Amino acid sequence: MRLIRLAFLVCAAAALAPAFADTAADQRFTDLYQREWAWRLKQYPTMATSVGSHDDDDKLGHVDAKTQAQRLVALEGYKKELDAIDPKALSPEQRTNYAIYAAQLANSIDGIKLKAYLIPMTSDSSFYADLPMMAESHPFATKRDYENYIKRLEAVPGLFDEYTVLLKEGIRTGMTLPRVVLDGRDAPIRKVAELKDVTESPFYAPFKTFPPSVSVDDAKKLAADGERAIRTAVVPAYAKLLKFFTGEYMPKARQTLGAYSLPNGKAFYQSQIREYTTLDLSPEEIHKIGVSEVARIRAEMEKVKNDAKFDGDFAAFLKFLRTDPQFYAKTPRELLMHASYYAKRIDGMLPKYFGKLPRIPYGVAPVPEAIAPYYTTGRYSGPPEGGKGAGFYWVNTWKLEARPIYALPALTLHEAVPGHHLQGALAMEQGEQPPFRRYSYISAFGEGWALYTEHLGVEMGVYETPYDHFGRLTYEMWRACRLVIDTGVHAMGWTREASLALLRDNTALSEHEITTEVDRYISWPAQALSYKLGELKIRELRAKAEKTMGERFDLRAFHDAVLSLGSVPLPVLEARVDDFIAGK
Repeated sequence: MRLIRLAFLVCAAAALAPAFADTAADQRFTDLYQREWAWRLKQYPTMATSVGSHDDDDKLGHVDAKTQAQRLVALEGYKKELDAIDPKALSPEQRTNYAIYAAQLANSIDGIKLKAYLIPMTSDSSFYADLPMMAESHPFATKRDYENYIKRLEAVPGLFDEYTVLLKEGIRTGMTLPRVVLDGRDAPIRKVAELKDVTESPFYAPFKTFPPSVSVDDAKKLAADGERAIRTAVVPAYAKLLKFFTGEYMPKARQTLGAYSLPNGKAFYQSQIREYTTLDLSPEEIHKIGVSEVARIRAEMEKVKNDAKFDGDFAAFLKFLRTDPQFYAKTPRELLMHASYYAKRIDGMLPKYFGKLPRIPYGVAPVPEAIAPYYTTGRYSGPPEGGKGAGFYWVNTWKLEARPIYALPALTLHEAVPGHHLQGALAMEQGEQPPFRRYSYISAFGEGWALYTEHLGVEMGVYETPYDHFGRLTYEMWRACRLVIDTGVHAMGWTREASLALLRDNTALSEHEITTEVDRYISWPAQALSYKLGELKIRELRAKAEKTMGERFDLRAFHDAVLSLGSVPLPVLEARVDDFIAGK
């Protein structure tokens, strides 16, 4: 009987052999990405700190051209190894990993080859504005942690000098941000450069309290060393950068707007489209999709206007929504209270729509003061690694007359739950995934999912008034206009005024929001395309599943399937949904 069973198992294994992967191929691939990840952590020490690797907590890393060239050689070496592995020989799980990893390598290689590092900032984020938040992901449990942080503060002048050399090369070659988006972008530099009391700086915040593991004497010395490092290294570095930025970079920045006007601009923009959308679409194809969506959403907006029984045309309705005091909070606290109400209301609905929920909580907080004037209306800030902190739904409380309350339901769905927090927290808790997936963010999936959840809010009953519904449609129109504006500016010669007019005429966004958003699209080619294209794909896949599965379709299971892989390219997501439909 043992021989019969053995013979049966051998025959069964032979019959099923094509369905199983070559374990040697799996191991080769695992070895490759583990080596590259270890290399990546060394290349980007602050990123390493944020994901829980603390070997280089005393370093900031390098960004100079020599380092970029060395990275390119290393990345091309890893890609050569990857190309030698046949994805068909991998297990199904590893094939998914392969698709994501191959795209990461390709995007990194393209970025260096096309010298994207010469523009290390956008209109709402930059190396100098983001640096004061460095302490948020740095550990402060021991004396050594504080000493490492002080060394990072002391390294700021060297890092800024490297960035300045890159920016000068950008001026020489025409690889700069457009001049038109730079007004006021010196404010975060000035805020640090002109500090009168360094103990009021975000850089000094860790020295205001110490854990019990640090003695009183050590705490006193560390605080003094930290104050000295900020005063003698950080502030002078910002002052030097301010002089260069206002005296040289801004006056010499390019007058053109579009990516096509950059050196090798067509290739650069197409590379950005691939990175942010994970799709091989041309600017012309995307523009056409955007025009169609704008027309569809505008028709829905007209219906909601009529439902609100407003006596006037569309332009008058937009003016009413932008100016009537009933739609605006009088204090930052009031705006945060409204946001918190929607957040908790939606929390209570989640079990009806999702089978798996994350354990990591989130809070509601204002956008940090240093970046609020030029920041978007809200954003999600993920939790630090290690489970000792929450995620945060940031609400911009600067310029309250630009933050309508009727937009908060859609904003909360998008930034908190079931949007970015739900998706991101679940991804973080999938510990079995390799780190290059666990800590990556694919905009087409993440932003597409978040925009999908704004529409899901209709089914959930989140929108209570016609104005709330119009707020949602304003946000959807905003994302549809992005397809038109981004491709129009970067590939078709659109002006800034034409871009502003499209949003002004079709959304209830405030003039401040319209201006900051258009400047963001101008300064960050293709990122804005990810939202609407990702949402359209997810809605397309849901419709396909509903039609194919009929009574078998379960919305909770569908949502769990979509979120089960973490952040993935849209073609990988489509394959996952196909498996879901097939019952796999």
